[in-house]
Amino acid sequence: MMSTPTCYLPVRVAFLLLLLTPVSAEAQARPLEFHLTFDSNVSARPFTGRVYVLLSKQDVKELRSGPDWFHPDPFFAKDVKDWRPGQPLVLDSKALGFPVTVDKVPKATYSIQAVMDFDYGERSFSTAAGNGYSRTLRRELDGTSSGLVELRIDQIYKAKPFIETDRVKLVDIESKLLTAFHGRSTHLRAGVVLPRSFATEPQRRYPVVYEVPGFGGTHFAAHAAAQRDATNVAGVEMIYVVLDPSCRFGHHVFADSANNGPCGRALIEELIPYLEAKYRGISAGWARFVTGHSSGGWSSLWLQVTYPDHFNGVWSTSPDPVDFRDFQGIDLTKPDANMFLDAHGEKRPVARLRGKPVLFFRFFSDMEEVMGHGGQLASFEAVFSPRGPDGRPRKLWDRTTGTIDPETAKAWKRYDIRIILETNWKTLAPKLAGKLHVWTGGADTFYLDGAVLRLKESLARLGSDAVIEIHPGRDHSLRDKAILDRIAREMAARFSRSFQRVESGSDARQP
Repeated sequence: MMSTPTCYLPVRVAFLLLLLTPVSAEAQARPLEFHLTFDSNVSARPFTGRVYVLLSKQDVKELRSGPDWFHPDPFFAKDVKDWRPGQPLVLDSKALGFPVTVDKVPKATYSIQAVMDFDYGERSFSTAAGNGYSRTLRRELDGTSSGLVELRIDQIYKAKPFIETDRVKLVDIESKLLTAFHGRSTHLRAGVVLPRSFATEPQRRYPVVYEVPGFGGTHFAAHAAAQRDATNVAGVEMIYVVLDPSCRFGHHVFADSANNGPCGRALIEELIPYLEAKYRGISAGWARFVTGHSSGGWSSLWLQVTYPDHFNGVWSTSPDPVDFRDFQGIDLTKPDANMFLDAHGEKRPVARLRGKPVLFFRFFSDMEEVMGHGGQLASFEAVFSPRGPDGRPRKLWDRTTGTIDPETAKAWKRYDIRIILETNWKTLAPKLAGKLHVWTGGADTFYLDGAVLRLKESLARLGSDAVIEIHPGRDHSLRDKAILDRIAREMAARFSRSFQRVESGSDARQP
């Protein structure tokens, strides 16, 4: 055996010293990953569904309902099957993520929450009754180096109760129509604001205003309506009803659909008769009015057009697209239409602030894919699309390329309000005389003014007396006190004229 040359000894010593030197924290750093477990009190059975981790740069304590559209913090999702209590679950760079994946989380201090979505039929994947969630953890994170973060899901989310008062009441009934459609108990809800004279004049009956809130709104807004004394409609006392349009897919707009079920029929045949019988509403079309904003604006207009004899006027503000030739800037009738890119290859905006595009369709679509359900764009598909072979709403656009499926777009036409009016105008004209009022801002935040302009032009050609107004420079927040006061004055005037005709025995359906 040969002896080791002395010249090699320093090299060996250096190598041994390297092995014995402690590795630095930076060298030990591992990419961020979340390790989740859930307690048996949340679910004693294995869980199948979608699990989320939500981050927020704000120091939040309560569970958040979902991402901020305009300033979304990172959130992540993973679909699991038969996940057992106490069993670790890893969310790492392979998990769905928006606007970044786990390994790309920018270095910052975040509030961290984990959620199990049991998907019991509510819009939010997070703040829905029965969902499991973790206590908030506040920590500095860096996607490249934070390593393991443990989260324990041991809380069960409880829905906020609707607090009744002397004048604000909750209506909550099971819908036989919707229960039969979904195969599970499904309820209709509304917040009812009673006139001041309701308790002191027990024989009196009242006209009724039905308000449909916008996307994300519910019947809880009845409390705000009571604060602004919405039952005093320009001197005429009316019952004021705030409906709940929320559903698993987002906002069902009270339209019958292949995915949400017969929501319009359920309102007309079940909720309204029950409510008016219980709270002494005048059960006649001439004494009912409907209004709404944004998605509620579309819904209220849809209800008036679909059930023209059931309501005596609609006041729709900033409605979702009422003409699909301008669906927030997209002409869905074109065979080569694309959701993400315009004809010049430029990315399509879905929202603007002070005239500057700030949100884009691809961005919004990607966000909703991680959400899973309850998003605004997918909510449109749930209402307008047929049901696909997978049991879900048929997709209008390819989530990768943005290409619009012409067959699905063709199916959407049955919900195009402009087409419905033009096709059925001979029948609808006398029924809708004096009843249509649609207002929007000329700089609507979500590019909804273009469709309203097209509807205005169409109704003008038909000879309609509809009041369609586009207010220059106004954005989506059109529904201010001045607009509400004007709606009240016009409702009161229309009711007074109709009441006089009823009293005189003439036809109250005429303007």
